[in-house]
Amino acid sequence: MSRLDRILAGGLFAAGLAVVVGYGISQTGPAQAQAADGPGPNLVIEIAGQANGTVVIDLLPEVAPKHVAQIVALARQGAYDNVVFHRVIDGFMAQTGDVQYGKAGGDLSMAGMGGSAMPDIPAEFTNALSFQRGVVGMARAQDPNSANSQFFITFGDASFLDGQYTIVGNVVSGMEVVDAIKRGDGRNGEVSGAPDVMTRVTVQE
Repeated sequence: MSRLDRILAGGLFAAGLAVVVGYGISQTGPAQAQAADGPGPNLVIEIAGQANGTVVIDLLPEVAPKHVAQIVALARQGAYDNVVFHRVIDGFMAQTGDVQYGKAGGDLSMAGMGGSAMPDIPAEFTNALSFQRGVVGMARAQDPNSANSQFFITFGDASFLDGQYTIVGNVVSGMEVVDAIKRGDGRNGEVSGAPDVMTRVTVQE
């Protein structure tokens, strides 16, 4: 990923934010699982900060095999441990997963602009599923094939992202914890002060 692409990724979805500002996405009702809770793998995220608790994400390898494989590999390496939620937009989404620049306790000025040592992943877009409340997608830069390690969880209907961002899973437990994650107050939803943290991320098959 080039420096320019990383900066665009740091601005979240690039064009996506403009749509959010224009349409004011609002939070809806209970989490809408797009697919039944399958055999896994499940991503188990322990969160601390303003939100405290455990979130379980049912990953969808049948929908996005390359993206799920990379998330699982990074989680098993411990790469996601102590990574902050660097950008959180009320009514839209909470973004995390910058294993390069997003570690708690360090300099977070570049959080959202990094990835991992693993290669970027080719897009695995689908129109079979929609970005609704509790759906997990991969953040990327302008290049559709630039997703790497960062992901986001939607608070409400974000169907304007359908077919443009890879869906990798959905929250099956702990959506109330996601709802409590500290919101950002910066121009693009950047979280100031002490962001909430994924203290530990593991994989359950």
